[in-house]
Amino acid sequence: MTQPASPTRPAEPHRAETSKHRPKTLSTLRVDVRTLSLLGVLAALVLIGGITQPDSFLDTDNVQLILTQASVIGIVTVGMTFVIISGGIDLSVGAIVALASVWASTVATQEYGFTGILLTAILVGVGCGLVNGLLIAYGGIVPFIATLAMLASGRGLALQITDGNTQMVTVDSVLKLGEPDSFILGIPPLVLVFAAVTVIGWLVLNRTTFGRRSVAVGGNAEAARLAGIDVRRQRLYLYLLSGLCCGIAAFLLLILAGSGQNTNGNLYELDAIAAAIIGGTLLTGGRGSIVGSVLGVLIFITIQNIFALNNLETATQQIAKGAIIVAAVLVQRRTAKTTS
Repeated sequence: MTQPASPTRPAEPHRAETSKHRPKTLSTLRVDVRTLSLLGVLAALVLIGGITQPDSFLDTDNVQLILTQASVIGIVTVGMTFVIISGGIDLSVGAIVALASVWASTVATQEYGFTGILLTAILVGVGCGLVNGLLIAYGGIVPFIATLAMLASGRGLALQITDGNTQMVTVDSVLKLGEPDSFILGIPPLVLVFAAVTVIGWLVLNRTTFGRRSVAVGGNAEAARLAGIDVRRQRLYLYLLSGLCCGIAAFLLLILAGSGQNTNGNLYELDAIAAAIIGGTLLTGGRGSIVGSVLGVLIFITIQNIFALNNLETATQQIAKGAIIVAAVLVQRRTAKTTS
């Protein structure tokens, strides 16, 4: 006689499906909590700034200044976030920004006007990213060493081009982008470019195959290779992306400063790495957030602005920045232990 089917069996696929999707839900929840935490820190800083300097901190001009300063390093940080997510590092971003800015501000380049300066800055940035990518992906050089060599070479070449002098930008169409008359609804063009790069970066990371491959390479390069991902080519593309972001940032810096100098982009590599870390990007790769990195940039720039308005020492600002970085890493380690 045939035994009747167990009434509990049909429910098993449902339980399996629920279990299958639970990790994704928890991961999303952790990301949301991290983002909310960063927003809370930023809100607290705004409150502190408003209390300590109520007349100047919340002034429209000061808010525009904060966003404008965040735009340059913010775009560099977007590229850095992709590199770190893939398990790499780029110590040369500041030097690339300097080299691209001085190369684009040479007299010969300025004869070609706005287009010549923009294309030169981008091509120099992408070219440096190409060298980094080839050395790391196909040359087998450790990212730390390869990008450190680019840092030294880029700074040296920038110094040679300028001979230690400041190169002024003389193209009016470039300089006007930094003036209030060019603001769109009170928003500086530099901020709009930063917003566009942030949105594109978020879409690429979270909605494209390129983004998923970047995370896979950072999570486990060997597993990604066995899954059919060309790991070397992916790493090359990521350093090209970082170089592109540096080129765009160099052009914005020319608008903001009105000149190209071999000291441009000083310590950008450390600021970009720090912003990515406090934004939730793991230094070991495999996880990261564009939104978190951007919030990290805004937090650091806001701290810098508050310290400047209150005439506090730069040393104190650096100590506070270091404490924030350490706290962010400790939180990441605690989160990793909890989820393992």
